[in-house]
Amino acid sequence: FDSKLAKFDLGLYMVEEPAGFLCEMEYRTDLFEGETITRMLEHFHVLLESIIADPEQPISRLQVLTEAERQQLLVEWNDTEEDYPRDKCVHELFEAQVAQAPNATALLFDQEQLTYSDLNRRANQLAHHLRALGVRAGSLVGLCVERSVEMVVGMIAILKAGGAYVPLDPDYPAERLTLMLEDTAPPVVLTKQRYASKLSAGSQHKVYLDQGDKWAGQSQDNPYNVTRPDGLAYVMYTSGSTGTPKGVCVSHRAINRLVCNTDYITLQPADRVAQASNFCFDAATFEIWGALLHGARLVYIGRDTLLSLWDLGEQIHALGISVLFLTTALFNLLAREAPSAFSTVRYVLFGGEAADPSAVRTVLANEPPEHLLHVYGPTENTTFTTWYPVEDLAQDAVTVPIGRPISNTQVYLLDRHLQPVPVGVPGELHISGDGLAHGYLNSPGLTAEKFVPNPFSNRPDARLYRTGDLGRYLTDGNIEFIGRTDDQVKIRGFRVEPGEIEVALGRHPSVQEAAIVLREDSPGDKRLVAYIVPQEARTISAQELDRFLHETLPQYMIPSAFVVLDALPLTRNAKLDREALPPPKDSQARKPYSPIETSPAVPKDELEGQLKEMWEEALGVESVMVTDNFFELGGHSLLAAQVFAQIEERLGKRFPVSLLFRAPTIRQLAEVLRREGWSPAPSSLVAIQPEGSAPPVFLAHPGAGDVLCYARLAQYLAPDQRVYGFRARGLEAGEEPSHQIELMATQYIAEMKSVQPEGPYYLAGYSGGGSIVYEMACQLRGVGDKVGCLAIIDHSAPQSGYGKVWRLFHPRLAYYFLRELPYGPLYFFYKTHQERRKTLRRVAGRLVRYARRLVGGREPA
Repeated sequence: FDSKLAKFDLGLYMVEEPAGFLCEMEYRTDLFEGETITRMLEHFHVLLESIIADPEQPISRLQVLTEAERQQLLVEWNDTEEDYPRDKCVHELFEAQVAQAPNATALLFDQEQLTYSDLNRRANQLAHHLRALGVRAGSLVGLCVERSVEMVVGMIAILKAGGAYVPLDPDYPAERLTLMLEDTAPPVVLTKQRYASKLSAGSQHKVYLDQGDKWAGQSQDNPYNVTRPDGLAYVMYTSGSTGTPKGVCVSHRAINRLVCNTDYITLQPADRVAQASNFCFDAATFEIWGALLHGARLVYIGRDTLLSLWDLGEQIHALGISVLFLTTALFNLLAREAPSAFSTVRYVLFGGEAADPSAVRTVLANEPPEHLLHVYGPTENTTFTTWYPVEDLAQDAVTVPIGRPISNTQVYLLDRHLQPVPVGVPGELHISGDGLAHGYLNSPGLTAEKFVPNPFSNRPDARLYRTGDLGRYLTDGNIEFIGRTDDQVKIRGFRVEPGEIEVALGRHPSVQEAAIVLREDSPGDKRLVAYIVPQEARTISAQELDRFLHETLPQYMIPSAFVVLDALPLTRNAKLDREALPPPKDSQARKPYSPIETSPAVPKDELEGQLKEMWEEALGVESVMVTDNFFELGGHSLLAAQVFAQIEERLGKRFPVSLLFRAPTIRQLAEVLRREGWSPAPSSLVAIQPEGSAPPVFLAHPGAGDVLCYARLAQYLAPDQRVYGFRARGLEAGEEPSHQIELMATQYIAEMKSVQPEGPYYLAGYSGGGSIVYEMACQLRGVGDKVGCLAIIDHSAPQSGYGKVWRLFHPRLAYYFLRELPYGPLYFFYKTHQERRKTLRRVAGRLVRYARRLVGGREPA
């Protein structure tokens, strides 16, 4: 009501007449449609009739919907029944595809490919081995491995053996993996030797997928099936509001309902389905089983390719991808930088968080895919629940609908009394159907709270899952997503409970209170921000908190900024006032906290100004100084890819992302851009931190080829520690790649000696880089050069020869060893159990002594 104009937006007038009340509604036509007002009057009429029929009934039971509306909302819009293989297990459907086309290609992972027959044979041998180890129907089996052929073999083998796989991301901190293993208590864990150290010592038997010769003698025939279609297929963990991740239990039938005979997509044997999702993210369920249950080809797309937008567009075309799922964040980014990348794709599906209408319109205007689908669904309903075919989008649209339920799925929008809400009225999404999970592992209370009886079904065992998501029906039956009933958020497709991060922060001895908020201070830039109240007389740095959280939480849950406050703002009801929390001001939110603000350095020309805008947009911070370091501001590979894509688009110059090590500030990067005819140096050597007096340490790239993964490590080393990395050749156009480790090592040694002509040399390699530095050390020793340190980080130890090697089981451990080079080598090879025990005691003693030095002689925790 506007008191100045004395005008209502909406008004109801009632006049008493001899025959009853005459009701009239007046409304603003620029705010309301005529049919909306008509519906409201009908609802008011039904409400009055409901009151008259039973004046004593509780308000929560009063009706507002007409019978025709109830029929439409509860029945017609949920009529999704389709026939699909309810009576088969996932591995049985896979075996049917093997029998139908045994020589068809099933997997293409980089240069390795397997036919359906080869994949089935390898999975069968491993399945028989798992049976021999005691895996039975319903057994939970851990699977801790990177995305690879072995990952798919392991998944199929576990199902064939009768078990259910538990995805364990080897990049997760060891503490989180321990929690998941303690919760599932698997008798067997499939992994690789280089990940064994991250898995807690327990009763589970470890099977190393890189030692396949141990079960090579097992039968290649299909094991007899011991699983029912309603039996468990996998347990996938999501963020938990209490501080502990929770395991969602999904059945074979739920997977079949997702990919078999669906209405939202038609998969064919000729399809090439991209495997782009982390297998701990439930979109991988659609990718892997959508391909393998239809005789299609599953094609791996590496993480580095996903983060390099120009490479992703090229790979989509080069690999002939016909089905592609992307998180909304990555879809938005690709839409801005390479909108025509989808032109040859049959199906592009995107989802995971609220969509950006402008990104969708851009794709539609630039050679769109044959089908563009916006999908929605929680893990508790097996990946996808609703879908919306995006064929057009109005210029004034501010949201993209999440659509209607997929086959064999029902969606109800209900109020807090489980009553359906009318069209246009917000309600909580409740889901029913064959995709529902069994519940949460070892959490009967939480399962009973979230999975409730379905009052709209005739089946006594029918349930509803309460999602906590808010939506409303549009007049055409499509659903529009609105928000959440709680604090849960989605970021880059991952579901995050702020409470879990707050609990983790609360364990820090210097933190009194903590609050986590998902901020979007500029459109499309979503990031987690931590607000901290320190304990009295304590000081906290953002770097300290960042390091602390990395010990327990996965990367996607780490806040991008830390803001220290004297107290958290509260509402009158003594609740956290999230609206009053200030946005992070500038780069100080990522550096050790200081109350003294520094005025930002002013760009000296238009080029620096443009770079400043790009950095601020990508990093989501204000007033970036031209002397700020990209990595100290929280920059990572995805943000680097975004910045360099803008440089190529706006400035017409293309550079490798690793250039950020040579020029990590705006001023330094501008200096490079000003040079005419600049091209990448032919050398593989990248100066990560070239200044300092300490002997340099040389870091070999992992299998992906780039050295951005060492950015965080370099920040932990001493300020005077020089650091160089070796970047693989072949990452840039025109470069000839190297395929042999021996040749790489010879080339890298020559380049290393251009910086340091004589030893001792300090070498380290993460993952696949461990093999490279080991070969370098052997070659150096062969010509009489001295190696002062050889550190192999999170990689299988070499099987012979060298002797002086640090086998560091976790990259975090490597930070502390490398901080004070040189440091004496450790012997970490053994042939007998007794020698192993002696070695471990020697390692433990050295760690304790080193820890005492770090804490000034006190007994370390």
